[in-house]
Amino acid sequence: MMHAVRFALFAFVVATARPMAVSAQEGGWTDLLAQAGPEMKQWTRVPIPAAGKLSAKSQWSLDPSTGYLVCEGNGGHEWLRWDGELSDFVYHVEWRFTPVAGKKGYNSGIYARNSADGGTWLQAQTGDGSGGFLFGETPVEGKPTRINLSKQVKGKPVKPAGEWNTFEIRCQGKDMVLAVNGEETCAWHDCNVPRGFVGLEAEGWRIEFRNVKVKRL
Repeated sequence: MMHAVRFALFAFVVATARPMAVSAQEGGWTDLLAQAGPEMKQWTRVPIPAAGKLSAKSQWSLDPSTGYLVCEGNGGHEWLRWDGELSDFVYHVEWRFTPVAGKKGYNSGIYARNSADGGTWLQAQTGDGSGGFLFGETPVEGKPTRINLSKQVKGKPVKPAGEWNTFEIRCQGKDMVLAVNGEETCAWHDCNVPRGFVGLEAEGWRIEFRNVKVKRL
């Protein structure tokens, strides 16, 4: 009888477990870099903070040899916004920092459900061996509130500078769930922003992005 109970529990877990969307090889994805071209169509630079100013020269470009989106990290603090507003979706991004000898403190972020100007923002923190959590500033009971889920993260799920990492943010209703390199690291179940914009952050470090995709749910 005990073996039957254990088997039933195992079968239930397998049946209800939700695989990472891209690893499941499902259809319905939109590649956000495929149609961007050298002009970065459908992408807009936005200053951080929202009232700030952008540098005259963009630090973002598509590498024609690889198709990677490159942020040189030399144009100040800003984010690159994809201009399609989304409600329920999965946002998939693969990224790696360019290592700098003797340096640490690598920093960038993967944004989801931001306001158009970035005044309201939520991001998955990257980092060099650190990061892998959701945080931001977003309305809670009508008031701008700082959210930080770093305490939910166990171990160090993020690979060091020079290695590729995969982040997936699933936004569905009030739920936001982050998976890092195939494993869920944190979840927030009280997001009061029903829709917004996805994007990528520039914060002083050279970083490459590939397979930047969204799947509407």
